[in-house]
Amino acid sequence: MRAAVFHEPGSPLAVETVPDPAPEAGEAIIRVRYCGVCGTDLHATQHHNDSDGGRIMGHEFAGEIVALSADAEAGWREGDRLCSPPFISCGKCLACLQGKHWRCANLKITGGGPVPGAFAEYVRVHLSASVRLPGEVSWKAGALVEPLAVGLHAVRGSARGLSGKNILVIGAGPIGLAVSLWCRLFGARHVIVSELEAGRADMAMKYGATATVDPRQGLAQQFLDLAGAGPDVIFECVGIPGMIAHAIDVAPFGAEVVVVGFCMDRDSFMPAAAMVKELSVQFVIGHEKPDFQLVVDMLATGRLDVEDMITDIYAFDQFSAGFEALRTPTHQCKILLDPTLS
Repeated sequence: MRAAVFHEPGSPLAVETVPDPAPEAGEAIIRVRYCGVCGTDLHATQHHNDSDGGRIMGHEFAGEIVALSADAEAGWREGDRLCSPPFISCGKCLACLQGKHWRCANLKITGGGPVPGAFAEYVRVHLSASVRLPGEVSWKAGALVEPLAVGLHAVRGSARGLSGKNILVIGAGPIGLAVSLWCRLFGARHVIVSELEAGRADMAMKYGATATVDPRQGLAQQFLDLAGAGPDVIFECVGIPGMIAHAIDVAPFGAEVVVVGFCMDRDSFMPAAAMVKELSVQFVIGHEKPDFQLVVDMLATGRLDVEDMITDIYAFDQFSAGFEALRTPTHQCKILLDPTLS
């Protein structure tokens, strides 16, 4: 099969022919219809050397089953449409049975190393974690289920509850947009998004934001002017060094900071700055199977309409350039690989 392979920092993804995957116990092979690029994919190509065979990344995907393991879970058939969290887990431990596959002691991350990801024509999935895609959900929307589930899980991770609250979202990338969307759906009063790039700020107004601000113009005062009070909850959705400290700096007394951005560099902040304000700081990651299922259900019933988040779709021969362009985004929000395009 064809796949986009990462070898080493500074080198673009290389489109290569690699062996087709084969299903292991409890698994299926799916033909990838679309796969999105996540910020963690970009971060990974800056920090890790995978020249020994290369790594196939990609964990935001949807596709159809083309092969099943001999012991596949009953009810699944070739041709079934699905999306899946990027987890190869045992499917049998308590965490897996509760839908918390991220906590499986035998977890392997799809696209994170030994399990090749979905920047490819085919990818392995574990059926215990997979969620069926009804016909009402397009393939494109199916590839957005994973980042939407990340945003949902982050919003559910807030200890405060969001109904009637003032919310600050830092960053209007796909995860920030997903968080904003869920904040509005969960009844937040104000959802104010801080974003430097004008195109992404405009996108935020389509996906839950009640207003946007430019953080270079004095973030705390702008929020106060718009909402009449400081934020009750701040979601940090950028994931670069300094952003946690930035969130703590703009937080008022007693606020909650939810760290969603996946920072892969060392970072630091002044604990005293958070302590004197008695802030609550919550770190969240990933999602659970119920998050995936709720996203799919809401897409299927028309309560979520998210395809405008997709700004670019690439075939393999264009994908490497599109991937690199995301390092300094202009108009881009979510870009997808379509492995079926010639």
